[in-house]
Amino acid sequence: MRVSNILLPSLKEIPAEAVIASHQLMLRAGLIRKMSAGVYSYLPLGLRALRKVENVVRQEMDLAGAQEFALPLILTREIWEESGRYAVMGDLMMKVRDRAGKDFVLAPTAEEGFVSIIRDELKSWRQLPFTVYQIGKKFRDEIRPRFGVMRGREFLMKDAYSFDRDQEDLANSYDAMRRAYLRIFRRVGLEVIGVAADSGAMGGSGSEEFMVPSAVGENEIVVCHACNRAANVETARCADDAAAGDADTPIAESVGTPAAGSAAAPREAAAPLAKVATPDVRTIEELCAFFSCSPKIFLKSLIYAYTDKDGKRCFALAVIRGDLEVNEVKLAGCLGTSEVALASDAEVERVSGAPTGFAGPVGISGVPIIADLSVRALPAGITGANGRDMHYTGVAHGRDWTATNWADIRTVREGDACEICGKPLALFRGIEVGHIFKLGDKYTKAFGVFYQSESGENRVPIMGCYGIGVDRTLASVIEQHHDADGIIWPAAIAPFDVMIVPINWAHEPTRAAALRLAEELEALGLEVLLDDRDARAGFKFKDADLFGVPLRVTIGEKTLADAEAEWRRRHDKEGGRVPLASAAAFIREEHQRLLADGQ
Repeated sequence: MRVSNILLPSLKEIPAEAVIASHQLMLRAGLIRKMSAGVYSYLPLGLRALRKVENVVRQEMDLAGAQEFALPLILTREIWEESGRYAVMGDLMMKVRDRAGKDFVLAPTAEEGFVSIIRDELKSWRQLPFTVYQIGKKFRDEIRPRFGVMRGREFLMKDAYSFDRDQEDLANSYDAMRRAYLRIFRRVGLEVIGVAADSGAMGGSGSEEFMVPSAVGENEIVVCHACNRAANVETARCADDAAAGDADTPIAESVGTPAAGSAAAPREAAAPLAKVATPDVRTIEELCAFFSCSPKIFLKSLIYAYTDKDGKRCFALAVIRGDLEVNEVKLAGCLGTSEVALASDAEVERVSGAPTGFAGPVGISGVPIIADLSVRALPAGITGANGRDMHYTGVAHGRDWTATNWADIRTVREGDACEICGKPLALFRGIEVGHIFKLGDKYTKAFGVFYQSESGENRVPIMGCYGIGVDRTLASVIEQHHDADGIIWPAAIAPFDVMIVPINWAHEPTRAAALRLAEELEALGLEVLLDDRDARAGFKFKDADLFGVPLRVTIGEKTLADAEAEWRRRHDKEGGRVPLASAAAFIREEHQRLLADGQ
């Protein structure tokens, strides 16, 4: 392929809209162009790389025994109502209506589509287990699409689903997909870490995310280097640090002298419950200053709203130690819902009888109280009194209030102790490129899917779900493989294998040598980009580095006089000279080495 025959609109300046390396380089190298917020078009160079990633995914899915389908992008509203997710996913869905007034959904995922097909086709246990997949567009109405194709409203996704007879089948299917994922990411040149994760609105159990370590990642990962274990912060646990007060301060003495003009604070764990006026004191920081004490003495009480299984808006009170933060994913799991959100100011006042900042578990009614395990260590604490400008001191669980449910609802912090070995936990950020779930029978039961067992009974199959973001994988490769000059493509997914740069295209012997080498390389099965532009050599070299083709061959009058060409690897900029007569075979061998080394 000649550069003059392909649209390669490279940019020398960094676009103002792009804040991460992959977005900047995909725009600068002419891989993509923005159509609207979160919606991008792929140009020829970008599409070639995207198709390479897609092909790696397809090859490994086929090797793992999965069967490829092609599902429609648009599905009726009724299918989503069968699963119950039409209400749960809500505004995240892209919705359309046809001329007859019928409602449709642009598929944000593919569980409903696949299960509705399998429901009609599955008959006997002899058909199980099997795995199906597709690679297709998905649509989600993201509130804040950003980072180019990393988080868009339209994206390319590989969805796979296993249908299994029992937990043993599911474990085997899950393991096969996990191994396939590790091969995929290794082949495309990605360093990934598998982390335990939350299944969220997908349901089920046994969930693992594949994370690319990156400072720009949207996910926070907790890792114990001593145990070699990692988990998404949404599900990560730590050791229960029973000492609620400061390390060197007994609980009974952790409440100091109140600020001037305030009532006396409790001095002993057995102190009676007392109501204290706290005018305009709402936050933990303000309360610490008011009572001259550690945040660890407070029962931070927050009212959350959520939707129950019948679609009703409900509320719950979360109680946690004052220096900790509520993990909303864990809290949602305790409440049996997919997500929670802080109640509005009006809702807080309706539930607690007081403005935001003064809620507490003492005397509140009509809502479940979910208490974090950290609160158990507080023999006496301070919390809101469900009245304007009022707090309780000397608050004791069992005497003054009772939790509906004790649970781990805290967000793990850097330095917290590992629950296994006790060593400090570390946090890093990561980009999620793949996610696998053990779904169980959530969708097959909802859709009434049955198979006849060996004994003639009707049974519900169980499922696994396995997704890879293809666009996101491509962008993540660029995040991990670039330098100040541009993209550094791993050989397996580079849009071209070799770029030939003639120093002076107008020089007939140079042009003839470049064309001859291009033909020889293509005859050996390599994809060649030939820069036939009448431009300065430095300009061409800059573009070659920006485009990131793994191998570059330069032909000029000086090397031609010696019947040689210069060659260079993009990833380490190492190279040298090679005789023109053997250049094609040499470059092919070098390309094979790059593939074998995953570079």
